[in-house]
Amino acid sequence: MPNSLLVQIVWLAILATFLFAIWKGGRSERWAGSLVVAGSIYAFVIHRAISGETLATALLAGEFVLAMGFLGLAIRYASLWLGGAMLLQAVQFMLHAWYLLGEIQADIFFSIINNIDTIGILLCIVLGTLTAWRRNHTAAGQGDET
Repeated sequence: MPNSLLVQIVWLAILATFLFAIWKGGRSERWAGSLVVAGSIYAFVIHRAISGETLATALLAGEFVLAMGFLGLAIRYASLWLGGAMLLQAVQFMLHAWYLLGEIQADIFFSIINNIDTIGILLCIVLGTLTAWRRNHTAAGQGDET
C-alpha cells in the first residue's frame, strides 16, 4: 500500500466514487467508475513491476487506453459530465506524453497536476452519478402520482 497520506486519500476517493457510481449511477457512470478503478490498479501494478523509461511508456499506454475508453463512453452516452471526464483524461495523457518526450523525470509539478486531474475526473463521475440518481428518483416519484 502507498505510504503517502495524499496517495491513500486519492485511493479512497477512487474507491468511494466507484462504489457510489455502482450503487446510484446508471450504465455510463458504472462504466466510467470501472475505467478509473481499472486504470488505477494498472498504474499501481506497473509502478511495482517496471522501472525506468519503460515505466513512462507503460503509463502513457495506460493513459491512452483510459482516454479512448472515456471517448467511447462520451460518444455512446453523449453527456456533459463524460465530455469533461474525457477532456481531463486527455490532459493527463498529454502530461505523461510531455514528460516522456521531454525526457523529464516526474517532479512535484507532475504529481500535483496528475492528482488534481484525477480528482477532477472523479468529480465528473460523481456529478454524473448524482444527476442519474436524481433523474431516476424523479422518474420513480412521477410514476407514483399517476
